[in-house]
Amino acid sequence: MNNDGNASKPRTGGQTTRTGVWFVGARGSVATTAVAGCAAVTAGLHRPTGMVTETPPFDGTGLPSLSSLVFGGHDTAHSPLPKRADQLTDAGVLPHGLAPAVHAELRAADEEIRPGGPIPGDTRGDEELIADFAADLTSFCVRNALARVVVVNVSSTEPPPAPEDPRLPPSSLYAAAALRTGCPYVNFTPSTGLHTPALTTAAAAAGLPHTGRDGKTGQTLLRAVLAPMFVQRVLKVRAWSGTNLLGGGDGAALADPGAAAAKNAGKERVLTDILGHTPQGEVHIDDVPVLGDWKTAWDHIAFEGFLGSRMILQTIWQGCDSALAAPLVLDLARLVARSHEVGLSGPLPELGFYFKDPDGGPSGLSEQFTALLSFADRLRGTK
Repeated sequence: MNNDGNASKPRTGGQTTRTGVWFVGARGSVATTAVAGCAAVTAGLHRPTGMVTETPPFDGTGLPSLSSLVFGGHDTAHSPLPKRADQLTDAGVLPHGLAPAVHAELRAADEEIRPGGPIPGDTRGDEELIADFAADLTSFCVRNALARVVVVNVSSTEPPPAPEDPRLPPSSLYAAAALRTGCPYVNFTPSTGLHTPALTTAAAAAGLPHTGRDGKTGQTLLRAVLAPMFVQRVLKVRAWSGTNLLGGGDGAALADPGAAAAKNAGKERVLTDILGHTPQGEVHIDDVPVLGDWKTAWDHIAFEGFLGSRMILQTIWQGCDSALAAPLVLDLARLVARSHEVGLSGPLPELGFYFKDPDGGPSGLSEQFTALLSFADRLRGTK
């Protein structure tokens, strides 16, 4: 696949310090929360709770400021961001009064959203879709005089493609457009994205930083903390089962068995990598539409102690995925943008702290956090 353009190069005569963040799934709950949250933090209306990049270890790393981020994206949905923000307010995701306070920023981002695809009845082939998506990225960069654009996939989970399917899955079409236009790429979903043989050569040739898959926000975050405890205390985990109750777009998407399997693979991989074996038990996902953007996750852990004592640990995690994911998405956009600026390329295993399925590196959260802090030192040293 040829690099026809380069959306990550300044297109104006002067120096530009603005960075584009292009969301795939730009009218979804995560993207809407990220746009509203970035505007709120920039205006001093709220603290950057959950944003690791806003803590002292990241001072002096040269990350793009929150105020320099310009948002746009692709989506097949038509509800404008201000309306989505109102809906999220009604659902208790966004605080009351925030949507009107950042209405201008939401409207500006919505004006930069372009139709995604393929949609039902779409007659465009893969090459035409990739070219159209790439043209949207290039136009976004030029129109806003951006130094670079980071493409972040936050769309609904798609089922894995069938081996005999001649078409690329939608997530891979967007990833291919990112490669073609010279844009670093983040896959915050378990969808295929760059993880397909069809894009292996193009990804290597592009020389771009990329990272993912599947953001680690709730149940798997807790698993990445608890599993090392059992290993370090030499307590044998016999079984680890889990259940997720969720609604909203994620609940509907994960009602598809294929999509649920893709999601659960990352949850189970964390345990296998840390424990050194795959314990008995499965993760079940139930779509409960009335829960909206809120999720309840139960884990039941059966383990064995001294002299074969049988014990149980049960956990309950209740939270809002959009509010948990949005600060991570903003962190990743800034970290990957800075990585691109200093010339890093290829997968970034140091960002495994954020993912269920990282690009190598350790699996335990503590070790991943140490790697992330070392990465901050690396970025600081390039200044």
